[in-house]
Amino acid sequence: MPEAFEQDYPLQQLKQVTKSLNSGQFVQVRGMLAKTAPCDTALLLESSPHKIRRMLWQLVDPDVRGDVLEELSEDVRLGIIAQMEPEHIAAATEDMDDDDLGEVLRSLPDTVYQDVVSAMDSQDRERATQALSYQERSAGALMNSDTVTIRPDVTLDVVLRYLRLRGELPEGTDDLYVVDKHNCFLGALSLTTLLTNSSDKVVRDLMDEDCESIPISMDESDVAQLFERHNWISAPVVDDNAHLLGRITIDDIVDVIREDAEHSMLSLAGLDDEEDTFAPVLKSSQRRSIWLGVNLLTALLAAIVASFFENTLAILPILAVLNGIVPSMGGVAGSQTLTLVIRGIAVGHINQTNQRFLLLKELAIGALNGVIWSVLIAGVVALWQWDFKLGAVLAFAMFMNLVAAGIAGASIPLILKKMKIDPALAGSVVLTTVTDIVGIFAFLGTATWLLILTPIRNTT
Repeated sequence: MPEAFEQDYPLQQLKQVTKSLNSGQFVQVRGMLAKTAPCDTALLLESSPHKIRRMLWQLVDPDVRGDVLEELSEDVRLGIIAQMEPEHIAAATEDMDDDDLGEVLRSLPDTVYQDVVSAMDSQDRERATQALSYQERSAGALMNSDTVTIRPDVTLDVVLRYLRLRGELPEGTDDLYVVDKHNCFLGALSLTTLLTNSSDKVVRDLMDEDCESIPISMDESDVAQLFERHNWISAPVVDDNAHLLGRITIDDIVDVIREDAEHSMLSLAGLDDEEDTFAPVLKSSQRRSIWLGVNLLTALLAAIVASFFENTLAILPILAVLNGIVPSMGGVAGSQTLTLVIRGIAVGHINQTNQRFLLLKELAIGALNGVIWSVLIAGVVALWQWDFKLGAVLAFAMFMNLVAAGIAGASIPLILKKMKIDPALAGSVVLTTVTDIVGIFAFLGTATWLLILTPIRNTT
């Protein structure tokens, strides 16, 4: 990266570019972008408001626009593509890897997609059709077809001469894939093995026959887990008949891991992980309003439950002061469990064999936390109001809600997963509803029974 951009990137670069644009120094900005790597140009575009972003894109060298598009988030990419003519989009995708080509084309509106494909030459059109034939978020969608294959019956000397004739290897190559005459995957020969053994040895004797291949239909999150567990740099992809179709490289897996992490984090807040930070106000407001509306409905549901105890609150106003403590504690405890369970599902730690143990564990944690915090809050309230019955009521409600929060936090993601609903997106809303209703009902219901109805019965 140029020295001027080394510190506080992208803030320093953004300031410099914005200053140059505002002063009309477009040639200077074009020169800056020409010296900037495509990934850094993409970061600069994503860090810029819409007006600056439009001007910057016009100054990006057309020869590297495809590389920049690959690096952009979907929302930003769509905004930029909306400014481009179909033939320019087709030109930008010419040198893209198959997986990146498929990702870009999938993000296009149908009308734009048809125009872009029509503007492609026959070779790129065939690549596009093949890339889009695989299911989204599958191993096929991540795969590149740029593999180097060799036969098992040749010597290493033949392999080395073949590689010299090729002149170059695909980026990220660490293995050569061994196939038979039907292109069925047999194993892998690492470059390390190739370079450190005698040239007269035969590939069959040195290849790794236990090299694990990835089914074309495997989900990309499962592929990422395999890469993480085995520390792979690349891995072959095969169809149901073991025919070699391509390979997946670590750079694509890094993107999958980052996207999954962003999805889990932002979904908990009801946000889209691909949302543009500088999207127009109306567009961002519409997206966020959906989950604000859902949250309002759950809050109204909790308020309805509280309304059943209006007479109780009128008789003992102190209950209104304390009513928020129990749901709040339950919400925090449940969110802790929910987050851990969602993470466990995402990384593959939770399965059918250990779900029962997990539920029992979270039940025990909820009960232990319930005892500790209910005793503490009971003591504080009893000394504060000098009312030990009120302290006991709050303690019981706290215990019940923390137990319910532990069970709900563990079970809700598992139930949503079985229902094919994203736990990260819907889990927090459901959990909040449970802890609010249980907390309010347990506190006000117990208070009504123990502090109001019981004394009345005793006096009569």
